[in-house]
Amino acid sequence: MGLLDSLKERATDLAQSGVATSKRLAEIAKLKAANMAEEDTIKKAYVELGKLYFAEHGTTPDGGYAAACERIIAAKAAIETNNDRIAQLKADAEAAGEVVAEVEPTQVKDDEGEEQP
Repeated sequence: MGLLDSLKERATDLAQSGVATSKRLAEIAKLKAANMAEEDTIKKAYVELGKLYFAEHGTTPDGGYAAACERIIAAKAAIETNNDRIAQLKADAEAAGEVVAEVEPTQVKDDEGEEQP
């Protein structure tokens, strides 16, 4: 009976070890998911902070912020120009009796192959 008891004890130890490992892995996964959620919170706060800064100081940014504010201002001007051109093209099409279909924007890739909105 000594061998049988020894095998039972060994099997119990292995099962308990497996349970402990599973609990540890589950906790690690849960903590990683929590970290991802916190990183998302940080990103959202950075965006909000940037929007607040731009709203308050966009026309007179401090040194290090000037380039970013200029890019935002230039992008907003380009969007306005593009929207004006879109409206003109639609008006021209409607005046010519053409059906104006909505066109979805395409994704443009930058030099590194990243998609740009």
